[in-house]
Order: sequence, then C-alpha cells, then structure tokens
Amino acid sequence: MLQRWEAGVATATVTAVAVVLVILDVVNHSVRRFWQTHALTADTVGGLMVLALTVLVVNQVLSRRQISSRSRVIAAQAGFVLGQARRCVQAVRSLQGEEGDRDVAINEARSYSLMLMVAAPVLIDSSVARAFLDQAQRLAGEIARILTQPELATSSLSDDAGRLDEAVDHLRAAAGPLMSVLTSGERSIVQGPSSS
Repeated sequence: MLQRWEAGVATATVTAVAVVLVILDVVNHSVRRFWQTHALTADTVGGLMVLALTVLVVNQVLSRRQISSRSRVIAAQAGFVLGQARRCVQAVRSLQGEEGDRDVAINEARSYSLMLMVAAPVLIDSSVARAFLDQAQRLAGEIARILTQPELATSSLSDDAGRLDEAVDHLRAAAGPLMSVLTSGERSIVQGPSSS
C-alpha cells in the first residue's frame, strides 16, 4: 500500500495527465486526429488511466479504513493502560491508611509495568499515542519511586500524593484524544469497572 503522500502525488499526477490529454483532444485538431487514427493506442491509454485512478482510489479507501481501525486499536490499548494505572494508583494510595497492603500495591505496579511493555509497540507509532506512552511511563516512575522507599511513612506519602496526582492528571489528559474514537460503553469495557 502506498504511503498517504505518495498516493496523493500519484493521484494528482494521473489526474493532471488525464486533464491535459482531454484539453489537447478538444483544442488541438492534430492530437484529435492522432487518437482517431490510432484507436488501439487511444483505448490502451484510456484504459490504463482508468485503471490507475481506480487503483489509487481503492488505495485511499483502504488506507483510511486501516487508519480508522488502527486508531481504535490504539484507543483500546490506551484504555487498558489507563484502567490498570487507576488500579495501581488506588493500591499505592491505600498505603497511606491502615488498610493498605504493600504486596498488593507492588503486584499492581508490576502488572502496570508489564502492560506498558505490551502496549509500547502499539503506542509508539503516532505522536499522540507516544505522548500518552510518555505520560504513562512518567506515572510508572512516580509509582516506582514511592514503592522503593524503605519505609512508607504517612508523611512521605502525603508529600508524594501531589506528584502522583499530577502524573495521573497528565495521563488522563494525554488519553483524551486517543479515547475519543471509542463510545462510552467501549471506554468502560477497556478501562474496567471504576471504583473511584
């Protein structure tokens, strides 16, 4: 399949050649006579031009479908990452209270990191998806920084809460453009049940 710019250039070129040939046929008597006396050549050139335009139009349609399909895959992957990020952040925040379990938070962080590794090849292709991936990695860094503290004191978690909230806000903002192609039902499916 042709790249988008290549297909555009090829379509413009074939269209320009067709327009020039039609104009020459209308205004130049010798060109018209040539096409009339060389019927096989005229039919071959006309057929090749129609074939080229048809192939280029089909290429454009397939390219647009592929882009649409790919954007939905990227959005779904971003939704999965966002849902896991939410669960991971909730587990880390629960360490402030008495009900928090460090092992659960570490397991959620591990799951989040694995999900980022799986999602990275899908999210690296476009600049918008790369921006989301960058924010997701920044959030993973904040989570790792919190969880690698030897003693998780309530005071240190309170200090880290602002940075964690800021990282989550940036992740949600970066996910917005990606998730816009999904319906609200699809968003709730890929992100999982919300308990926040």
